[in-house]
Formats: sequence, C-alpha cells, structure tokens
Amino acid sequence: MTGREASRGPDRYEDRVQAGPGGIMTDEVGVITGEVTVVTRRAPGGRAAIDVQYTGAEEWYTLSGSPAPLPPGGLAALHTQVVDLLRRGGCAEAPR
Repeated sequence: MTGREASRGPDRYEDRVQAGPGGIMTDEVGVITGEVTVVTRRAPGGRAAIDVQYTGAEEWYTLSGSPAPLPPGGLAALHTQVVDLLRRGGCAEAPR
C-alpha cells in the first residue's frame, strides 16, 4: 500500500442501523424499515455505492440515489452522513 492509499482510508464502511420513522428508500423494493446493515463503498468516478439489507438477511438492496458523490471529507464522511440519514428515516435516500 502506498502512502497515498493509506491516507485515504478504507474502501468500505459497514454499520448496523435502526431505520427511523418512515424507513429507508431502496431501488428494488421501495421502503424498508427495522434494523438494517448499511455498506458504503468506493465506486468509480469519485462516487460511492451504498447498499442496505435487513440485518441477518441475504438480499442486498441499493439505497435510492446511490451511487452518491464523495464529499470533501471522503468515504468516511459520506458513510457517517448516510448512517445519520437512515436513523432519521423519512424514506431516506443517498445524499446528492
């Protein structure tokens, strides 16, 4: 790993989140609610792919609005923002 790669951080972040009231909007099945696992990972073109699943399930769904542009704070900042949005609910989508 080069110094540049080490300074940008991991290429993938994962957390468990309790979806807020109104749930989380996905491309495949619409709104989901309850405890979900969210993964934010690097995608081509300075973007990030964001996927969610019911915690413990096998199926993954695309968070509506994904892939999202990376903010100046990078992937870690985006993941933190996504987790906050999902906790708030309201048919949460990826930041644009």
